[in-house]
Formats: sequence, C-alpha cells, structure tokens
Amino acid sequence: MEAGDGLATGPDGLARCWWGGSDPLYIEYHDHEWGRPELGDRRLFGKLCLEGFQSGLSWLIILRKRENFRAAFAGFDFERVARFHDGDVERLLGDAGIVRNRPKILATINNARRCSELVDEFGSLAAYFWSYEPDPAQRPDPLDWSTMVGLGVSPEATAMSKDLLKRGWRFVGPTTVYSFMQAMGLVNDHLGECFVADEVEQLRAAFRRPARSRPS
Repeated sequence: MEAGDGLATGPDGLARCWWGGSDPLYIEYHDHEWGRPELGDRRLFGKLCLEGFQSGLSWLIILRKRENFRAAFAGFDFERVARFHDGDVERLLGDAGIVRNRPKILATINNARRCSELVDEFGSLAAYFWSYEPDPAQRPDPLDWSTMVGLGVSPEATAMSKDLLKRGWRFVGPTTVYSFMQAMGLVNDHLGECFVADEVEQLRAAFRRPARSRPS
C-alpha cells in the first residue's frame, strides 16, 4: 500500500481499495461483490442483517462466518425467519458457527417480521432501500483517499436509519446502514484508482432501479 493514497497492490499487481487486499476472502469480496448493485430482497435483507451482526466487530469475522449465518437463518428468507420462535433463538445461541449475541439474534428475527410491512407498502424491499439512493451528481467524482476519509455517513443513510428505527427495526444505525449502502451498490465507494471502480460504475449505470408498487 502506498502511503496516503488508500490503495493496496495485491500479489496480482492490481490496485484495490486499501481494505480489499489484506486477505484472500477480502480480495474475493472486494473484486466480485462489494459495490455491485443488488435487486434481490433476500440478499438485501441478509446483508443488512450481517451488517448488524458486524457492529463492534470486523467485517472479516462476519465474512468468514457468512455461510454459517445463511444456513442458520434459512438462507435469509425473511418470511421463514419471521416465524422463528424461542426454540430457534436457543438453537442460534448454541451455534458456534455464528456470532452468538442474543440482542442481535432477536433483532434479526424482529427485522424479518418488519419486512412484510415494507413489502406491502413499497412492493419489495429493493424498492424501499433504493428509494434512499443518493443523487450521483452530489457524489465526489473521482473518489480519492482524502475525500473518502472526509465523507462520513451520508444524509440518506441517516434518513433511512431514522425511518427504519421508527418502523421498529433494530441494529440499523446510520453507520450500519451506510455500510449496507456501500456494499449493495447504492453508492460506489471504490476509490477512483481501484481497478474495479469503472466496472462498478458501469454496472450502476446499466442497473434498472426498482419502482415502488402502488397499493391496490
């Protein structure tokens, strides 16, 4: 990594965002997932759940346990997770393959139960989440290290967090929500000199944003 530029050069000689070159799992995640726009409700729900579990931990810890989380939480099928009961909570607390944190487990089940309310109102989780996409014209272009350091949490992430909390969701603070937005492509926070930054921007340009369905 070159001092001050926020880039890490991997063994393949490619320049990546500083966090994406330190571990093979991080490299794979950075190169093929992070920042690519996502439409699938289960994937969106699952990522927001995992961001909640990450609170106070490193993302690498969660990434290493991600497949265990998927198995434990029914593939993040929120309709199934919404039916979890006390026995499931005890099962999850005994599962060494995940983060055994009771408040976070209960929050995930609670949030699954809140999903149907968003689907009823917006037509899909994707339509709700993408309604908070920041205006690309208001984003820095290109994004360099010094700008990235000063960005902080976006107003849109703060607004989404506030709305979700009002709707009864848990473990969805502004930092958690902004990390979710970065990962799911609502913003492109790959540094401008990162080798996948242009590819991600092209994917975002071609991405068809979900429309909100009108209740009948």
